[in-house]
Amino acid sequence: MDLERASGILLHPTSLPNGVLDDHAYRFVDWLADAGQAWWQVLPLGPPEGITGSPYMSPSAFAGNPALLAAPDAPTAPRETAAFRERHAYWIDDWVAHGGSLEDQVRFEREWHGLRAYAAERGVRIFGDMPIYVADGSADHLAHPKLFQEGAVAGVPPDSFAKTGQLWGNPLYDWTAMRADGYRWWIERFRRAFDLVDLTRVDHFRGFVAYWAVPAGNTTAVEGKWRRGPGADLFHAIERELGPLPVVAEDLGVITEPVVRLRHELGYPGMVVLQFGLGRDPSNPHLPANHHQHSVAYTGTHDNDTTRGWWESLSDADRAWTELDPADPAWSLIEAAWSSRAALAITPLQDVLGLGNKARMNLPGTEHGNWQWRYAPDDLTSERADRLRALTASSRRARSA
Repeated sequence: MDLERASGILLHPTSLPNGVLDDHAYRFVDWLADAGQAWWQVLPLGPPEGITGSPYMSPSAFAGNPALLAAPDAPTAPRETAAFRERHAYWIDDWVAHGGSLEDQVRFEREWHGLRAYAAERGVRIFGDMPIYVADGSADHLAHPKLFQEGAVAGVPPDSFAKTGQLWGNPLYDWTAMRADGYRWWIERFRRAFDLVDLTRVDHFRGFVAYWAVPAGNTTAVEGKWRRGPGADLFHAIERELGPLPVVAEDLGVITEPVVRLRHELGYPGMVVLQFGLGRDPSNPHLPANHHQHSVAYTGTHDNDTTRGWWESLSDADRAWTELDPADPAWSLIEAAWSSRAALAITPLQDVLGLGNKARMNLPGTEHGNWQWRYAPDDLTSERADRLRALTASSRRARSA
């Protein structure tokens, strides 16, 4: 897919002042429109995992998060509920059998679709996020056990950041069984995604080429093995039913040539992160000089520190090498992202606000203190909107009429 030159803000709805889809959500859309932004990027919209609160470890790949409801006790009409059950027959009974509420899902669809429609009227589209895996014991895992492997779980191998790798523990897909079923679960998952958003990031895209399988019961990811994923076969099956997919491939980390070839074959934009552009390697893909038009440029993602927090962690030599403005490093990095050749530029709201480490959304590998940040209602000033709109216009990212 081709992205038009534009920009947007990353903010999960839980980071709204009250953490729900109330009037503040609509005011945020108004602020985005006033700031000339075309995209609101969110994290996965499903119910988060209970202990850590991570939206990337959800009990359902299809359900909306009822904790986002502004009116959790609003009535649902029988006809509305019946129509919802018919539209979502593939997954709703599995969710209810798992202990979920049908009425809450009807309310979530009503509130989210209302907000999305309002955003569309203001020229703002929704950019979503699809985790590659589901949680162990999730509604999907229990309802479709034959589509998952036994004896191995998900993770990533050891690298310079984690000497024993990362043991995620998610159940792995049985791709042979998935293929025999015509990839129906994935087709319905993408259908649901585009019922909620206009564009979605597909997390851990490299896992569709090859994934790291760790023997179940291991305490680290060291002894895993690479196994072949479905490759283009999966995405072609989805596209045959749903048409071209508005997808961005999350291709961060150590990416092999087969992963690059698959992304190019499918025509999906990739990602670059300016915070990863530090260093003297002229081939670093995150350096602005190496950005491609067919990509999305970020100052940082939900897994990064805020730009101010990142800046404050650097040595004096590294700070000097970045050539960022010491008085306002976050805005300097936003300017670099907006100036990029990448078609789409995204920055977390925390960077627009110039916030430090305490506003970080997530620190990978930790279980506590993440996913909790919220902005204050008076943070969305007209001065900040004006500054962002001016930058967006000067970098030729202004929304088309």
